[in-house]
Amino acid sequence: MTATTTFFQPTTGEMPIPAQREWPPQDKWTYDDYRRLPDDGWRYEIIEGELYMSPAAEPIHQEYGGEMFAALRDFGKKRNAGKVYMAPIDVILPGLASPVQPDVLFIVKNRLHIVKKGRIEGAPDIIVEILSPSNWIIDRREKFNIYAKAGVREYWIVNPMVRTIELFVLREGRYELIGKYGVGEAVRSEVLPGFEVNVDEICPEQKLED
Repeated sequence: MTATTTFFQPTTGEMPIPAQREWPPQDKWTYDDYRRLPDDGWRYEIIEGELYMSPAAEPIHQEYGGEMFAALRDFGKKRNAGKVYMAPIDVILPGLASPVQPDVLFIVKNRLHIVKKGRIEGAPDIIVEILSPSNWIIDRREKFNIYAKAGVREYWIVNPMVRTIELFVLREGRYELIGKYGVGEAVRSEVLPGFEVNVDEICPEQKLED
């Protein structure tokens, strides 16, 4: 098994999934199938019936996600604007994903009815994904497309390797790139008026050994 996001092909034996029950072919996976998967440290997501898997997040991924979570949490509480959640959390996008697990998501106050016991059923207003070597293709392609289809109003992509944040806003069913922001710049949300973060705060400089 390689440490990259990949499809599960049931006939190849790539994944150590218990074999006591038959697993569906790709494009036929459901939330019930997902719930039978093992809790083994891998992140599993089902996008349009296909199962994706990726390894546990690296420390830098967790740190940047935590900074984004904290900024949204503080803003949400101060303005009574809504609530923020962080992976692992199941997000069901009807007809598209069952589930995905965004790194960070925000739901505005008047839409908190989509938060159910055990999962979120519906499109968050803001989703933030932190890129990593194992998931960047999924975040930029599959998730990019389904988030737009589902009606996620803002999509933030944080790239730890170059310390940038890209902000996409939904316009007539498609994402429009508002800007790509780097060190020394601030990102301003359209969905949450008044919410602003500095790239330096979300993406602090890292000096890590291999």
